[in-house]
Amino acid sequence: MSQTTSQTAESPRPTGADLRRGPFREGDRVQLTDPRGRLHTITLATGASFHTHRGHLQHTQLIGQPDGSVVTSTSGHEYLALRPLLADHVLSMPRGAAVVYPKDAGQIVAMADVFPGARVVEAGVGSGALSMSLLRAVGDGGHLHSFERRADFADIARSNVEGFFGGEHPAWRVTVGDLAEALGDPELGEAPGSVDRVVLDMLAPWECLEACATALAPGGVLIAYVATATQLSRLAEDLRQAGCWTEPSAWESMVRGWHLEGLSVRPEHRMIGHTGFLLTARRLAPGTTPPQRRRRPAPGASDDAGVLVSPWAEDSFDDASLGVRGTSDKKLRRSARDAARIAGARGAAEEAAEDAGADSTGGGPHVAPRDA
Repeated sequence: MSQTTSQTAESPRPTGADLRRGPFREGDRVQLTDPRGRLHTITLATGASFHTHRGHLQHTQLIGQPDGSVVTSTSGHEYLALRPLLADHVLSMPRGAAVVYPKDAGQIVAMADVFPGARVVEAGVGSGALSMSLLRAVGDGGHLHSFERRADFADIARSNVEGFFGGEHPAWRVTVGDLAEALGDPELGEAPGSVDRVVLDMLAPWECLEACATALAPGGVLIAYVATATQLSRLAEDLRQAGCWTEPSAWESMVRGWHLEGLSVRPEHRMIGHTGFLLTARRLAPGTTPPQRRRRPAPGASDDAGVLVSPWAEDSFDDASLGVRGTSDKKLRRSARDAARIAGARGAAEEAAEDAGADSTGGGPHVAPRDA
């Protein structure tokens, strides 16, 4: 027992763990909450101060204090000081591109089953928000290879990730380039069949499916984050057409907070609604044919032989390809009769009102007499 305890004590600390506990130090990011619940994030520095219209406070008032302390500004206003959580950090850090919200990052880690030691490929690093969650999941013994087309976004992401972990993360590698071209490169990419998970956050993820299928090990998970329903549809159909993936599954999440004050317990008026869709599929073993779907497809989703066809193969959309149920001629005729009957009834009512008005004025238009 003592030997096990000794080995545990001597094992290296995970990257960034020491920054998450202990008293506040110079260089720490601290989240200040005022009495109205407004948040202010500062980076502690000797000689610096935090100013608002409600006075100011010196950073030295916080340096050396334990996490969860309360400090008072020069005007007497109190601020609660806490280290920002990962969810707080990604929403307050500098952004080069829109960040993946914490609610989606958590689902990506869970639903893609990103485990400690996993080899993960990420496309579309953006500002580094999702990279932080993935690095937390794979740990120092894992491997995260992030691809980003824009060098300026990659630079911002590196700075954000290093700022959060307190330096370079040993499991992270960033490549500036197109995933579809660089993933299979012997020097820049990953060996075929060596990747456990692929995370795509990009405009056209279907362009990378062939490269992802080559890099993923059998049973590996592909998870994509897309913003629009058209992207979701195109990706799902292309996965089916490729023939080397399981049936794709898609969903979205919406988070609504609750107001908790005495007996006033109700949903908040604001909520985080649609941010994006998530889609997952798993890599089949080489040479394996996916089983045919047995549920009844939507009209226009299959050909005469019952084989599913992609609506994206057509040059234009129609009601059948969109799964829209057409209106029968019988219903159209009935609707036309009903509309004509309603219009006729309204016209008859208006004529009756006009006749009644004419009778009350003696059958003709009323002309006021002129003054003598």
